[in-house]
Amino acid sequence: MNEIKLGDVTVTRVEETHGPIMPTGTFFPDVPAEVWQRHRDVLVPDHLGADDDMVHVAMQTWLLRSDGRTILVDTGVGNDKDRPAVAPWHHQNVDFLGRLAAVGVEPGDVDVVVNTHLHVDHVGWNTRLVDGHWQPTFANATYLMPRADFEYWNPANNPRIAGGVNENVFEDSVAPVYAAGQVQLWDGSHRIDANLRVDAAPGHTPGSSVVVLESGTDRALFAGDLLHTPLQVMHPEHNSCFCEDPGLARATRRRLLGWAADRHALVLPAHFSGHSALEVEHRGDSFAVTQWGPFTRY
Repeated sequence: MNEIKLGDVTVTRVEETHGPIMPTGTFFPDVPAEVWQRHRDVLVPDHLGADDDMVHVAMQTWLLRSDGRTILVDTGVGNDKDRPAVAPWHHQNVDFLGRLAAVGVEPGDVDVVVNTHLHVDHVGWNTRLVDGHWQPTFANATYLMPRADFEYWNPANNPRIAGGVNENVFEDSVAPVYAAGQVQLWDGSHRIDANLRVDAAPGHTPGSSVVVLESGTDRALFAGDLLHTPLQVMHPEHNSCFCEDPGLARATRRRLLGWAADRHALVLPAHFSGHSALEVEHRGDSFAVTQWGPFTRY
C-alpha cells in the first residue's frame, strides 16, 4: 500500500530510489559504533545494512491531494543532472515521472511543489532537460521555497558551494523555475490550504521546513530532513554531517518530535526507507518509535 487518507487529505508515496547510501561513520560522524549496535533491532534491515555499516535511505516524494489541488512535497534527485560530488546521482536516469503517472498524476496536473529545503536531493525534479535547456517540470505549479535557503544556496552568495554536494543545484534546479516566474518565497510560516501549512524548521539548513497536516482529528508532520534515520528518534542529539547549524538542528528536532509525540501525529521524513513513516512517544528526555506507518515496506 502506497496511499493513505489523513482527514480530508490523500497521501501517496512516490519512490525515486532506495537503498544504501553512506557508511554510518561518514553520515553521522559523532555517533559511536556501539550506539548503532544497540539499536540494530529497530534499524536492520530497512535503515541499516544487515551485514555492513551502510545507512539505508529512500529518495521519495510525498504526493498530497488536498482541497482540490495536487501537491508534491520534495522532488528528489532528478535526471541528467551534473553531480560530480555524488557519483550515483551524476546524470541519473530513473522513471520517476512514470511512477507519478502510475498514481494518476501528469506533470501538468501539479498545482504546488513544496521544497522543504534546497539540498540536491529535494529539488532535482523541479526541472528536466528539454532540448538542452532546463525547464520547469511542473509547468502549472507554484513552487514554494524558503527564502532563507534561496539566498543561502545561491552560489553568488556562498562560494563554499563549489566542489560540494550542492554544486550546480541552484543553477539547474532552482534558478530556471525562478526565471519562469513560478517561485513563491516565504518566511516563517505559509498556509497552503485549510489542511496544510509549511513551517520553518531551521538547523539542517537555514531555511529547512516541515509541512504540517491538521485535518479532522488527524495530524501529520512531513518532516523533510529533520531525521535521516530512526536512530535520531532515540538519540535526537545526533546530527548528520550535512547539518549547517548543529545546535539549532538538535533543538528543532527535539521540538518537532515533541510536537508529534504530544499529538500522536504521523511523522513522514523525506528519506525513511521501510515503511517510510512512524509514530513516536516521549521516553524520558528522548523519544521512542511506537509504530511504523501503514505503507508497504520497500
